[in-house]
Amino acid sequence: MAGGSSKDIKDKYDVIVVGSGLGGLSCANMLARNDYSVLLLEQHSQLGGLAAWFKRRGGHIFDVSLHGFPVGMIKTCRKYWSQEIADQIVQIKEIRLINPQFSLTTTYDSEDFARVMQDKFKIPKDTVDEFVTTVRGMNFYDDQTMTTREFFDKFFPGRDDVVRFVMEPITYANGSSLDDPAITYGIVFSNFLSKGVYTFRGGTDKIIAMMQAELLKNGVDISTKSLVEKIVVEDKRVAGVVVNGRTIRSRAVVSNGNLKSTVHKLVGDEHFSPEFAEESRKVRLNNSSCQVYMGIRKGEKIDRIGDLLFTSVAESFDSAELSSRDIKSRTYSIYYPEIRPGSGMYSVVASTNARYEDWAYLTEDEYRSSKNNLIETTIDDLERYAPGVRKKIDYVEAATPRTFQRYTLHERGSSFGTKFEGLKISMGLPGEVPGLFHTGSVAIIMSGWLGAANYGVIVSNNADKYLRS
Repeated sequence: MAGGSSKDIKDKYDVIVVGSGLGGLSCANMLARNDYSVLLLEQHSQLGGLAAWFKRRGGHIFDVSLHGFPVGMIKTCRKYWSQEIADQIVQIKEIRLINPQFSLTTTYDSEDFARVMQDKFKIPKDTVDEFVTTVRGMNFYDDQTMTTREFFDKFFPGRDDVVRFVMEPITYANGSSLDDPAITYGIVFSNFLSKGVYTFRGGTDKIIAMMQAELLKNGVDISTKSLVEKIVVEDKRVAGVVVNGRTIRSRAVVSNGNLKSTVHKLVGDEHFSPEFAEESRKVRLNNSSCQVYMGIRKGEKIDRIGDLLFTSVAESFDSAELSSRDIKSRTYSIYYPEIRPGSGMYSVVASTNARYEDWAYLTEDEYRSSKNNLIETTIDDLERYAPGVRKKIDYVEAATPRTFQRYTLHERGSSFGTKFEGLKISMGLPGEVPGLFHTGSVAIIMSGWLGAANYGVIVSNNADKYLRS
């Protein structure tokens, strides 16, 4: 039923999953495995949420968010999806960081991290070992008052170059800042530090197609272009959803949409205690992204310049600067032909963190001009690492926070969910409205491909317990 319309949907299900990001997909798959009838609804024309891709003239396929995830994604895919999916996950081996403070290449695994810290930054081995042990021991129940800034000051006082090395890639991965709780940094960093950074061979379109096939095999009904207008609550518990004007009943609903939209728009404040609704309103959304997609003309090549390039002309690390429209820092994801076997094609995706308010209120002329400037300055910057690349590009396109909002319906185009306080609200929904669950990119920790998928599994277990009760 992939791509089916709402008329193909049955009148009642055990569970309805609203939204098909990796959290929603994983949740739907696990519940279907447990023999529940599951309906997966997606407002867009394809599954995946921010795990998205698009095709353009010239044979180009661009991945929106497939830029790297921890080795744990292999285990997650093998255990909760299939061995065939897990087998396509491969390591990214050349990660470059280039800025005024240092220039280095690393695999970003534990062994190479220790080498760089000791040889490049001259940090004593005992300090490095204690830092790694501390981060690996962090969990959700730790003290949340210590900030990441305070945590770094404890280990690397006065070393903003070291802070840049250990923090900048994580800020790109989950939007966190030095003022966020230290655990929002430590848990994500330790995941990557284990064995480095990985990606999916074949591209986002392949992994989502494989996941869709698995969902259908397990009996999930899927309907795209299906906009959920309301989550229905009757007698203080979930009763179903309204989708494309039609009410479909269910015993439980899992929202994979934006957390604040789920509470205040899809459900409505009247169904929550005043205290809970107010706490939800206080949850801060994380920032968004800008991206520039550059397709290399078929038959042309670019020299190997690394797999991931964290580049900056800023004098020091500043998370606010990373989100500025006056762009000084970019991450380049280089897609060589082996990432899409048989394609023979090269592409480059440049990513920057971004603030919604910097783009949302521009006039159409200002917006077009700013997007063009984003494209031109990005290509100019890329020329520093890949001389002559401009002449080899035959397709280029840019996305802004407005683009992310349009296609995902996330409030303010948020790419990284909410700040840390969102986790309590997300996990507290079923206590307020029985049968209502939320999964997705929340609280910084549950961001990225691995975090989103694993949170989907956690929520599926909670929904299973509820349905069995």
